[in-house]
Amino acid sequence: MALKSTIYKAQIQIADMDRSLYADHSLTLARHPSETDERMMMRLLAFALAVPADTERGALEFAAGLSDTDEPDLWQKDLTGALVQWIEVGQPDDRRLAKACGRAEQVRIWAYGSSTPIWWQGIAGKVARLSNLEVWQVPAEASRELASLAARGMQLQITVQEGQIWVGNGQHSVALEPVVLQRPTTRR
Repeated sequence: MALKSTIYKAQIQIADMDRSLYADHSLTLARHPSETDERMMMRLLAFALAVPADTERGALEFAAGLSDTDEPDLWQKDLTGALVQWIEVGQPDDRRLAKACGRAEQVRIWAYGSSTPIWWQGIAGKVARLSNLEVWQVPAEASRELASLAARGMQLQITVQEGQIWVGNGQHSVALEPVVLQRPTTRR
């Protein structure tokens, strides 16, 4: 018998001063049986850092990710079905990134874990030509701390200011400072 996903509910309050975005979101996350708390919380963080201020060009949604190799962890589609954002957490290979960059206006990767520098060294040259690719690294210690905030029912406050991110649940807080590995060279 196949294991089922575990459902997590999150109430998040976002105060992103870098984007002048202040919003509350009620989210339901399905945690795949093979997914860790760390990865799930990275998906939640990726949502908070990419959610648009309005849904004029479509809403940012959690996609099948682990369950479907043709989908990212999050995506935003406009009303015509065209992909606006393709967002993945982890360390995808260069072929997957090239395919995503051909399909979406903007592709963002949120890499985490201690093996990120080795992964990036292996693919940096292969993806440098992808002009709509943005790659961020969250330090391994910070992503592990973020996992400690995971709970079936979460109320989180996420604050972003000058590239610094704070995620808190009222009792504990995690400070993150992601490092940009690659910025997009053009906007479509």
